[in-house]
Amino acid sequence: MTSILSNNGAMVALQTLQSVNNDLDATQKQISTGKEVGTASDNAAVWAISKTMESDIGGFEAISDSLGVGEATVAVASAGAEQIVEKLNEIKTLIVSAQSENVDHAKIQTDITAKQDQINAIIGAAQFNGANLLATDVDGNTTTSLGVLASLDRVGAGGTVTATEITIATVDFEADIEGGTLTSITDAATAATALGDIETLLSTAIDGAAALGASAARLADQGEFVSKLTDAMKSGVSTMTDTNMEEASAKLKALQTQQQLAVQSLSIANQAPQTIMSLFR
Repeated sequence: MTSILSNNGAMVALQTLQSVNNDLDATQKQISTGKEVGTASDNAAVWAISKTMESDIGGFEAISDSLGVGEATVAVASAGAEQIVEKLNEIKTLIVSAQSENVDHAKIQTDITAKQDQINAIIGAAQFNGANLLATDVDGNTTTSLGVLASLDRVGAGGTVTATEITIATVDFEADIEGGTLTSITDAATAATALGDIETLLSTAIDGAAALGASAARLADQGEFVSKLTDAMKSGVSTMTDTNMEEASAKLKALQTQQQLAVQSLSIANQAPQTIMSLFR
């Protein structure tokens, strides 16, 4: 039935055109912004998840910076510890040479003293941003360890987030090496005593250098893990919220065609009532 008061065909065509236009606007927005889910109204659940993950990503990027500073601090201390081991080996060589009676013990002791002063200078200078893992007090605040933020542990989608630290203890060369006992050499007898002393100091230095090396490796491994984790989380957020440009492009072409057909359909529907006029001629 055709009515001059209601044009059902035109109403259906108009609704179709409006629907196509809405889809076309949404698709054009996705293409222009690059985001399929850019606001909560697009998809509330996905948007909420993405925002939580983006917050965690920001936290892990900050952790990466923290690990970099911690790794540099340990690397400086480790380099200093290894240098001290070398100097102690040089001192040991001098002490061994002093075991004979027919050597100049005074000159040997002078060389040993110079190397001890170098060791003390290394201990004092092995700091990064005010933190020295070779000193008794790491940062001047009676601290005996360095805490490095290493991870954010979340339990459940909206659960509690806990910060995890890697603790690096001072190897305290200031007390054990600089303040350690090394008998001054005046003759073969004192040289024999000094040989036992240097073995103790050398063992302490080697253990400390090894501990710092292990801590440096741990921080490096954690830094690599955090970097990969951050990349994976970014990829996950991208998968959930970013626009698939190939799919959107194809959809845009289809919607543009649908729009043209809907306009033509509406035009045809609007012309239909005019045929009634022919009945009255």
